[in-house]
Amino acid sequence: MNQVINKKVKFIDLGIKDYKETWDFQEEIFAKTVSLKIQNRQLDPETQLPTDNYLVFVEHPHVYTLGKSGELSHLLLDEKGLEEKKATFYKINRGGDITYHGPGQLVGYPIIDLDNFFTDIHKYLRLLEEAVILTLAEYGIEAGRITGLTGVWLDYVEQKNPRKICALGVKSSRWVTMHGFAFNVNADIGYFNNIVPCGITDKAVTSMHLELGHPIDETEVKDKVKKHVVDLFGMELI
Repeated sequence: MNQVINKKVKFIDLGIKDYKETWDFQEEIFAKTVSLKIQNRQLDPETQLPTDNYLVFVEHPHVYTLGKSGELSHLLLDEKGLEEKKATFYKINRGGDITYHGPGQLVGYPIIDLDNFFTDIHKYLRLLEEAVILTLAEYGIEAGRITGLTGVWLDYVEQKNPRKICALGVKSSRWVTMHGFAFNVNADIGYFNNIVPCGITDKAVTSMHLELGHPIDETEVKDKVKKHVVDLFGMELI
């Protein structure tokens, strides 16, 4: 447990950025934070240094990513198919199966030391989901969770036509997190037809603009999601 608690969080909006470059950026921050935690364990409490926290927002060009527990067969494109779709593909070190990132999708990467907030990965995931659920509610879209599945869903109660609107996939080591959530705002969900999203075959994917019937102000959505994350976690944004 950290002797010096730091709830300050540096917010960074990377705009549109290549997936691999962003992944490398995350890894650099993640490794630095884990290293500092290890060093702190060798120090007296009064000489320990606070760990940093980051909340990174980004939008990626078309890319498919496969988590550690995923099946390669869930990618339904070969190399030629990826080229035709102008998409890239990476096997990565988060949990979960395969997903898609692309234009019109808000991707959030909290790279935070949970020792500064709470040490509970289940709670961490649920709060990220809650930030999206609260945001959707502000647009009149009722969303929630489906037992046994991560992410945010529409028609989550009766499940006559359940649709995922936000996917989650994270990595954590020594209570430091990376990767995060992908929230479909104005996303081209046709790209999800090229995968078995999150390994789930019997449920659909949707986007805010499809549910509301018009393009959505992505800057406005970013601001709302950011506010809810900050409030739910008790962060001090800098």
